[in-house]
Amino acid sequence: MVNEQEATTQQGVADLTEFGSTGNRHRPAFLTVLLVCIIGGLAVLWGLMGIAPSLTSEIRVLNSHPGHRWNPVDLEIQKYIPEHLQTLIGAESGELESMEDPHEVRITNVQVVDLDGDGKQEVLVCNASQNSVIAYSYQGRTQIELDYDADSSPEEVQQQMDNLAENQGFEYLWKETLIGDSMVAPAHATVVDINQDGKQDVVVSVLGNIMPSDELVGEVVLFLNTEDGYQRHLLLSDVRRVADVQAGDFDKDGDVDLAVAVFGYARGGVRLLENLGDLNFRDSSLLDRPGVIHVPVHDYDLDGDLDIGAIVTQDEEEVWALENDGDGNFSRRLLYETDNYDVGGGGLVAADLDQDGKMDFLMSQGDNLEFGHGWPMPYHGCVWLRNQGDWTFKAELIGKLGGTYAAAPSDVDADGDLDVVLVSMSNDYANPQNPSVIWVENEENQFQKQHLIARQPVELITLDCGDVDGDGVDDIVAGQFRIPLSVVPDHPVRIWFKEKL
Repeated sequence: MVNEQEATTQQGVADLTEFGSTGNRHRPAFLTVLLVCIIGGLAVLWGLMGIAPSLTSEIRVLNSHPGHRWNPVDLEIQKYIPEHLQTLIGAESGELESMEDPHEVRITNVQVVDLDGDGKQEVLVCNASQNSVIAYSYQGRTQIELDYDADSSPEEVQQQMDNLAENQGFEYLWKETLIGDSMVAPAHATVVDINQDGKQDVVVSVLGNIMPSDELVGEVVLFLNTEDGYQRHLLLSDVRRVADVQAGDFDKDGDVDLAVAVFGYARGGVRLLENLGDLNFRDSSLLDRPGVIHVPVHDYDLDGDLDIGAIVTQDEEEVWALENDGDGNFSRRLLYETDNYDVGGGGLVAADLDQDGKMDFLMSQGDNLEFGHGWPMPYHGCVWLRNQGDWTFKAELIGKLGGTYAAAPSDVDADGDLDVVLVSMSNDYANPQNPSVIWVENEENQFQKQHLIARQPVELITLDCGDVDGDGVDDIVAGQFRIPLSVVPDHPVRIWFKEKL
């Protein structure tokens, strides 16, 4: 057993480790340790002399690609108060909506998906500040006309002028469809025809508590699409915080089963809900790990059945696969791990990035809230876990962005391959040049060029790409999650409509 002094020395050396291309730690050489000690001594000397060092981000300044332009538009999120709550306190219709109050922006998930099967894409939003899941269907835009007269105050006139400038002279129109409400912190919504009646239903992953917790507050809630609207059914309860649910017929019996990511806090894992019919499911455990965020489902080994991927980001930083034997029995495979526990995995997306027929993963890393609000690190960005076959995945850092929290594939430049879009939750925004949204260009499976999309808004936690306005090109949708005590402007959901050039 080492004594206290030796433990302190060992910890000091560990803190001076270097990082590989994807964020793995490497022990430093003796000269490196010596150099750091000298620098530390100089820092103390500078402090005694009254010289304050200035910290600036090392992330290089990015520029927009001259051949691509986007129109940024905020999706107007109305205050939503469930009717039963208004009735409970005796509020009149519309009374609570008109009240001004501090608004905590907590968008946990956005998706671009055809919810109603009409061939048009909706924006599906999980809102943990209003505890609701709502779909927004784009209805076009109209030209904004200024509406003021001699009696209008200067503030009213300025507000109209600002609105005109921010939206390029247009008002964007949306149709809202409430999927479900009264869920404590919905984390993700999965669109699937659960009862195979030809209508898309929605399965919602419910955290139950937005803050870290091992309480049994998580739920899986189904909103069944019926002639009378979406009907609520509780599929799983009394579990720790649920972060994701994905669907698949794992046992090949013709119905839809569910893979469940239980984040929890110190305890969590992956669970399987086997469909027994009539909306009854049998629950079993597949993996015992805390901090599971996403469970993307696909046939990763090309053997004809559906496997499950899982990203673990709590005690460890890992990617697992649960290999299906074809009958719904699973074997655990560790695909990726790092001994740098500070990379801060943000999520896992299945995408065949090199289009070789084998499904890869995109892993965002940059959840640096443990360090405080917002210092970028050189290993923040997107890791491409490239499927080599035979359950071998090669890790490569293909995009760098401080505080990266989400990644999405999209053919941004319409050249036939998949590029990657990244958003940042906590970059170094004291430097106004640091981006919050970028795209990484794919050139024959080389990702060397990064292009700016936006520097505002900041604190973006979720991302998807898809054709929102029906013009044949992908747009970008991102959701904001305001960090407690943050003072940045509110922009719950922003859409970047891509211009056709």
